[in-house]
Order: sequence, then C-alpha cells, then structure tokens
Amino acid sequence: MIDLRHLRTLHALRETDSLPDAAERLNLTQSALSHQFKELESRLGLTVFVRKSKPVRFTSAGLKLLQLADQVLPLIRTTERNLTRLAGGAADRLNIAIECHSCYQWLMPSLDEFREAWPEVELDLASGLSFAPLPALERGDLDLVVTSDPAELPGITYVPLFGYEALLAIDKHHVLRDRPYLTPADIASQTLITYPIERNRLDIFTRFLDPADIEPAQVRTAEMTVMMMQLVASGRGVCCLPNWAVHEYTSRGYVIAKRLGEQGLQATLFAAVRSDMLEVPYMSDFLLTAKDISQAQLEGVSTVQGPALAALSHGAGYQGSTDN
Repeated sequence: MIDLRHLRTLHALRETDSLPDAAERLNLTQSALSHQFKELESRLGLTVFVRKSKPVRFTSAGLKLLQLADQVLPLIRTTERNLTRLAGGAADRLNIAIECHSCYQWLMPSLDEFREAWPEVELDLASGLSFAPLPALERGDLDLVVTSDPAELPGITYVPLFGYEALLAIDKHHVLRDRPYLTPADIASQTLITYPIERNRLDIFTRFLDPADIEPAQVRTAEMTVMMMQLVASGRGVCCLPNWAVHEYTSRGYVIAKRLGEQGLQATLFAAVRSDMLEVPYMSDFLLTAKDISQAQLEGVSTVQGPALAALSHGAGYQGSTDN
C-alpha cells in the first residue's frame, strides 16, 4: 500500500514546507508530485496534509507516515552506503576547513556519524581562520570548505547547507536592549568583538556597516565563541554571531540578541566543493548528513533549496560554479 517514493515525497514536503520546492528537490513537476499524493491518499482512504495551509499542516495519517519515513529513510541510506562499498568504493580522504568556530556545534556530530559510516575514509579537519581556504580548495589541498562567503571560482560548487540570521549579542543591561532592531549608527559607539580574520570576511562589516560608511568605536578579537560571550556578558563589547550560536547563551539569560536592520541580516552557510567531487559517494553522503544534522540540532536555521542539493538527494552531482 505504501511505496518508498511516498515516504520520500512526504519527507521532502515537511522539509521544504512548499509543494513547488518539494517538487524541485525531488526533480519532479508539481503536477507529478500532486499526483503522487492523490495516489497515496486514494490507497489509504485518508488525506495526509491540509491543502493550502501555510505552513504545511499534516493530518494524523500524514504524521504517522512521517514517523515511518524517519525510521525507514536513514536505514535505506545506510544500506546504500554498504552497497557502494561492495561495488568497489575505494578508501580516500576528506580534508575539511571551516571559517567559523561556531560551526563546531553541528559539524562535530556530522563528523562522528561520517566516521562511523565511512571508516575507510581518512578525515582531517582544520580551521580556516588562519589561512585562505577557498584557494586551497581550488588547488586540491582541501576537499571541502564550510563558508558563508562564496566566491566565484572555476570548478567550485557551493552547496547550501542551511539559512540563518546573524544577530548582535549585547549584555543584559545595554543601552540598546529595548530597541526592536539596530541600525549601523547604533554600532558607531560600540566595541565590536570579532574572530581574528579579515574584515572582508565578516558580514557585520561587508553587509551592514560598510554600506552605511560606519565604523565601530573599537574592534577587538577573540578566537573562541565562549570568550566572545564572556566579554559581551561583562559589558566589554558586542559581537555578531549566527542565531544558532547565540541561542545557547540567550536561552540561559547570559546575553540579549538583537536583529541587525529591520529585515534582519540573513545569510546562508555553504559547503564549497570541487565540482567533480560531488559524484564521489562519500562526499555526497557527508553533505546530506551535515544538512540533516544541522536542521535537526540548530535553533532558528532554515532549509535552502538549490539544484546541487536536489541532485545529491538523488545520488547525482551538479556541475556549476555556484548554487544560489
């Protein structure tokens, strides 16, 4: 009665919260996707989601099927991994660099799952704060770079992992605490705490302060997120971090997070990969694992669709320079 494709379509609809986006992710037309849902509901004699609801609202039958999908689809992926090995997958390496310390919160569980699934692949992790990782990726010194600053490079594909909002952390007694959102002028009198990297790699400068020709009163650096939060909580400055990184500290009442601009400072985190590597099974598996874990564990992130990610979901690579 229930086909695997039905579970995949329901799973895609839940993740994308949109019939057109779910169809794109599954490489189907919207009419073909609608036909699959009608076929499933005809077999069950039940509806699985409420039409024209936003966000998508699943019925009790749909929720039960999603529970089944959450159990079955990971098992299928594990089996596919094992079959790939049986087909002759060779041991190789995966050298990763990241451009922000806050990524460790979701990256480490992704690496743990990857090690368990691909023990024959040598794994190496480096911070991209002390060197330029994208040129190293282009040269072949790295295999994957986690970045929020994609640059047009030949032969490099940017796979979107998730969307997020950059927020400004301030102390609980800060003079700006009651503002609904902050403007660049509000930062002019502040000490801004950043990671020790070039300002052209920091969104707070390139997308917020620089366009307004505003400079903070002072800039100081800290290498670890927890050090930055300690400085902020003690009133020694403010810092801009992704919403998921700030949430751990706002939820405990250590600091307050403020929106930057009326619409917020929205960004996307990408995995930069050489285009030919997208066809390597362990690479595509790692990207899907990282996406799934980040969506499950991080507060406030959103799904970002793109052709490369849709292709990965179906075991194929996408060739191109960017995936925006």
